[in-house]
Amino acid sequence: MNYLKNIYIKKHSLFILLFLSFAGVSLGQIAKKTKVFILAGQSNMDGRGDASKLSEAEMKLLANASQKIHFVYKGTVGEGNAIRYNGALDFTNPWNFVKQKFRVEKCFGPELFFGVELVKNYSKQDYLFIKRSQGGTSLYGAWNPNWSVEKASFFNEQDKPKLYQDFIDLVDAELAKLQPDSYEIIGMLWVQGETDSNTSNGPTATDTYQENLENLIISVRSHYNIPDLPFLMLGVGSKKVQNAMTQVSNKLTNVSFIERSQDENKSNYTPIYTHKWKDKTVGHYNYEGMKKIGQLFFESYQTSYANLLQ
Repeated sequence: MNYLKNIYIKKHSLFILLFLSFAGVSLGQIAKKTKVFILAGQSNMDGRGDASKLSEAEMKLLANASQKIHFVYKGTVGEGNAIRYNGALDFTNPWNFVKQKFRVEKCFGPELFFGVELVKNYSKQDYLFIKRSQGGTSLYGAWNPNWSVEKASFFNEQDKPKLYQDFIDLVDAELAKLQPDSYEIIGMLWVQGETDSNTSNGPTATDTYQENLENLIISVRSHYNIPDLPFLMLGVGSKKVQNAMTQVSNKLTNVSFIERSQDENKSNYTPIYTHKWKDKTVGHYNYEGMKKIGQLFFESYQTSYANLLQ
């Protein structure tokens, strides 16, 4: 009886394989879906890393990554229009003010070295990165899913885009171009917190950062019906804002807080620009700092969510 059963299984297995072969589809192709990462935040998500600093070896790694990663980007509005890019993973062209202030011609954000590390370690996948970022914006106002004129006015953002909805609209528009069963969203990267750390207008934004961050995460997960979507955030802003981030990561599942250091002897050191613009240090992460941030995002993702990359 077992002998006959084995013949039956082998016979039908062979039939399935022949069918797939004639259809031009491999078993590996059936299982593979484009892995989608969505990215959002303010200027350090927008990215000020100097692309001219990449070494020859890093450029080769980027060239390899660009074959596997499609990058859609809508960035800070400058000189009347939002910066836009839609193509293979690459540097972006900032508006003239950014070029002058940071002394760069081309720049990059966390996505560049996050992508490089992804492809180095998981080269069989195809990826889609969708990023919406805008400098000098708050979670309390512009990024708030529960946007209101009153909240937006706290940091004088009432005339800026309603960024949460703009972000969702951007992601939805790109995903609508794909077959519903051809992709899966497997993570969101968030770099924001500096504006909400500003207490010159009062402590409200800082004091409510935890509540607003939880609302952001839950809103994104609810919109895409992915209740356990990994959410990774970089520790930026004041100590109080970073404490709020830590509280959220402890409270909600699949939320990761990424700690960075200003100590050059630490492995998570993220240096910033030190030159001045109009008598003030420009700040923001330079080439080395932004490179490290991308790598930290990858290390955190691989540590906690590597099963989603298989």
